[in-house]
Amino acid sequence: MVRNISLIVFLMFTVSLTFAQDLQVEETLINPSEEIDDGQIELNVSGGIPPYTYEWSDAETPLSSAKSSHLTEGITHVVKVTDANGNFVEKSFEIKAESIVESFNGTFKPIVNSMGDVLFWDPFAAVGVYDPVVYTKEKLLFAPRWEPNTQNKFLLKQWLVQESETVKKGQDIAIIEVDGESEIVKAQANGKIDHLTIEGDYIYDPNNKQDVITQNAHKFGKITFDDPVALTHPNGTPLTKDIPFIVIWLIFGAAFFTFRMGFINIRGFKHALQLARGKYDEPNAPGRITHFQALATAVSATVGLGNIAGVAIAVSLGGAGATFWMVLAGFLGMSSKFVECTLGVKYRFINKEGRIFGGPMNYLRYGLEKRNMGKLGKFLAAFFAILAIGASFGGGNMFQANQSFAILSGQIPFLEGNGFWFGVFLMVLVGVVIIGGINSIAKVTGKVVPVMAGVYILGALVVIGINIDNLGPALNAIFSGAFTPTALKGGFIGVLVVGFQRAAFSNEAGVGSAAIAHSAAKTNHPPSEGFVALLEPFIDTVVVCTLTALVLIFTGMHEVEGVSGVQLTTDAFGSVISWFPYVLSVAVFLFAFSTMISWSYYGMRAWTYIFGRSNRSELIYKIIFLLFVVLGASVSLGAVLDFSDMMILAMSFPNIIGLYIMSGEVRKDLKEYMIKLKSGQIFKKEVLKK
Repeated sequence: MVRNISLIVFLMFTVSLTFAQDLQVEETLINPSEEIDDGQIELNVSGGIPPYTYEWSDAETPLSSAKSSHLTEGITHVVKVTDANGNFVEKSFEIKAESIVESFNGTFKPIVNSMGDVLFWDPFAAVGVYDPVVYTKEKLLFAPRWEPNTQNKFLLKQWLVQESETVKKGQDIAIIEVDGESEIVKAQANGKIDHLTIEGDYIYDPNNKQDVITQNAHKFGKITFDDPVALTHPNGTPLTKDIPFIVIWLIFGAAFFTFRMGFINIRGFKHALQLARGKYDEPNAPGRITHFQALATAVSATVGLGNIAGVAIAVSLGGAGATFWMVLAGFLGMSSKFVECTLGVKYRFINKEGRIFGGPMNYLRYGLEKRNMGKLGKFLAAFFAILAIGASFGGGNMFQANQSFAILSGQIPFLEGNGFWFGVFLMVLVGVVIIGGINSIAKVTGKVVPVMAGVYILGALVVIGINIDNLGPALNAIFSGAFTPTALKGGFIGVLVVGFQRAAFSNEAGVGSAAIAHSAAKTNHPPSEGFVALLEPFIDTVVVCTLTALVLIFTGMHEVEGVSGVQLTTDAFGSVISWFPYVLSVAVFLFAFSTMISWSYYGMRAWTYIFGRSNRSELIYKIIFLLFVVLGASVSLGAVLDFSDMMILAMSFPNIIGLYIMSGEVRKDLKEYMIKLKSGQIFKKEVLKK
């Protein structure tokens, strides 16, 4: 009898185990609208032994979620469903694209990912120099219900565990008083407790400037683990902090040119200011625009949304310390601009009609041809031109129109839903300027850039001035955050890379675009334009980006998470000057407008290099460019914009290869120029004495 019962139980267990292992996954694919990236997948799992875990290919979907949202239509999404016994089923899904923009977005997404694999590849991690996975030895304990700019005081009323005591996840560890209300805090992990605040002291006091500025000032303790634990994304994949190849490429090049040119970014700064002020403007020199106009045109292409949105992203990700590395990268980038713009003038071509054709296409082709590298030169020049055309339509056009509409429609309600008409209006404005060519572009940028930069800088200085008491804590946060190994989720390497990356993306030093504008300058001496050009990264990164970062740090907005870059900067200004967000919206529009007209010139010069130097060729390009203005403002393009933005970074590959090869030539030209300058052989305007 006992044997029969045992047999029945065994058979029942075997049958139940067999059925338990038979995992069934049924999916529901949802495409709620024609907007991009709003696809959803819902799973219904049966069989196996609950609970189930869901490992989605989308990094932001938690392991516990049977639903994944904000997915790209038209591409493959993967999920691995695992039950409590470790049995799993892996399935792939594709949410069908139902609109043209969804189809474009889905087509370009894999291309963007492939480009990202190249541009953001980490060579150091690939060869095993370091482990890019982010590990932590501790879990910080934060005051409950704290949020940036809160006016609540947080008092540590009582510790419920002793210093260095081992605690378990979920255990009561402290009582914290928030404006008179007590709340019990529980341990969020297993480990040894460390008291960072003593009983009876305030954890966070909004009246204490140090608390407002210092990152993570609301922490009161930490739990130390026995062994380091890898941080993960919500989907369970390890969080990594890579050193992108493109950042290494740009920064190493900038550092190399800084040493190669004898720290021209320092010793040439005074002369650069003299040239920009027109002290050495030679009226009969070949070229079409003054040194200052060339500088304004190039600055207008770099000073833009990256200085407002990009810096906010860098500081929110990397903390205040990212500001230090951003400034250093801008300082080094000054040397890259000197080299490329010197060559831009040296190898420019001026036809009988006075039209100027210059930039990397010329010096890559003809500069390398002089060194018996003609085939390499032709390839690099053509490659650069193709990338520049794509970048001008995308990052230099559609992205600017798209983002400026998004920002303005947020401040001006009647614009909402009228992206097409906004695009038409912007197209007319841009068209009026670019039809006139480089002279017209230079005149507009020469007036717009100083005004928009002045308004933005003045607003930033007012915010900083009102919060001047925060200067000491802010500087301390910047320097300690830059060198403290635990400064960021990714540690020292993470904060350094974030700062360098943002600066490199913002000032375009090494990309070669600015050399196209500077090649039109009136000068008989190529190095003179190199001097003027080195002011660009200083203005763009050392001044404007730093001021944006300081505004965020001074107002405590660098602690805010989950807010877009532009909105974060707007909120920071608005917290001090209530009406300034409206002024900022106008400044953002002008930033975008000036960037577009400058990039139209860059793209046109690249276009004529490929398709021929004629008025007809230029007109065709301008018409296409203007149509893309309307398209950019009208439609959400997602991966298309990411792709075109990446093309700007990719331009640095052919450009910097050429700069390395010709750096000796530039150094020789620089020495000759300095000799002439000291001996008075360079034209100089006479100062009239009263």
